[in-house]
Amino acid sequence: MSELINIRDNRATIRWKLLSGVSALALVASTYGASEAFAADSDTDHPLIWIELGGLMDKVSGQGRPFAPPFLAANPSSEVLWHGVSPLEAQKPSKFAFDEEGKLSFQPEDSYWQFSASVRFGRSGNIRHVHHQTYNEFVIQYKHGKPKYSTPTRMRAVDKFSDTHTQRSETHAIIDFQAGRDVGLGLFGSSMSSTVSVGVRFAQFRSRQNFDIRARPELDFKYRTFPTFHLTLHLPYFNTYHANGRAERSFHGVGPSLSWTGSAPLAGNLQDGELTVDWGANAALLFGRQRARVHHLETAHYAPWHLPFYGGYYTLYPSHSGGHDNIRNVTVPNVGGSIGVSWRLQDFKVSFGYRADVFFGAMDTGIDAVKKSNATFNGPYASISIGLGD
Repeated sequence: MSELINIRDNRATIRWKLLSGVSALALVASTYGASEAFAADSDTDHPLIWIELGGLMDKVSGQGRPFAPPFLAANPSSEVLWHGVSPLEAQKPSKFAFDEEGKLSFQPEDSYWQFSASVRFGRSGNIRHVHHQTYNEFVIQYKHGKPKYSTPTRMRAVDKFSDTHTQRSETHAIIDFQAGRDVGLGLFGSSMSSTVSVGVRFAQFRSRQNFDIRARPELDFKYRTFPTFHLTLHLPYFNTYHANGRAERSFHGVGPSLSWTGSAPLAGNLQDGELTVDWGANAALLFGRQRARVHHLETAHYAPWHLPFYGGYYTLYPSHSGGHDNIRNVTVPNVGGSIGVSWRLQDFKVSFGYRADVFFGAMDTGIDAVKKSNATFNGPYASISIGLGD
């Protein structure tokens, strides 16, 4: 027991040392940048502050697998389960999440050092109700071989159906604090910029999922004959099923980050309008906690010919429940990149491009057992930037 405690204490010590090291590095960079002055030939024609606002349309993964109760596989040819939108397809998450982001950057006068803070927040969700049903009537009684229409129960409708309700929601937030230095140094032209930054990244992901389905996927009819009364009954036999499930999953972590961003001119100039190509690459190592709480329940009943008239059913099998709970500390590597173009006119800039981020093993997407899955975010972005204070 003491060994486990020591291991946990050592892991916590290592994390704090890494974070402390990054913080110290950022502090040293800040002190050095504030006191550093460049020669007269250095490029000082830049705003002191950049304010950037933008949005993204992300494709998000790592939200959790769909619930698949056993009766779905046991009825592969049922038209009410597999015609149109199936219960599995109804559980798919939204194709895209819509993000908002903001960034504040500061570059001291006569300095190649830059300091920035950025936040990115996005969410997605959907609610679906899918109902499939057949509409067939049948005669319940035959007298002397002919349909008997003289009683109120002469016609009856027992339809095959499936009724599915699903709900999903997801949120994600990424916050960065960075200190960086322009390392271009004019090697690729005076207008090109290339900045390497170190800092701290915080990330938090959450997803919720609810599922409920009731189904009567197949019907069988049998005839029961009573010769004494010259009567034949035409009666249905069927199985009925119910399944529901819910899941809550999350990850939050913090750790050191490293990034490289660059920009190179394509056409024009800053005074009349300049078109540039932009790129970026980033990496981080996040220490945090992964959580998952999943539960599901399935029931099944069988209705022979006589019990439906009295509201009774036979239990096909005992109620089956499952799921798992998971809370554990994890270390999550993160890599990402971006490519885009910008149009800049003096201290105003508009940017478009494509961005991707992968957080390896961040989420537990399992149903009955832990299953580590990557959380990925990728999609197009657009932003507007304004420079203040030349």
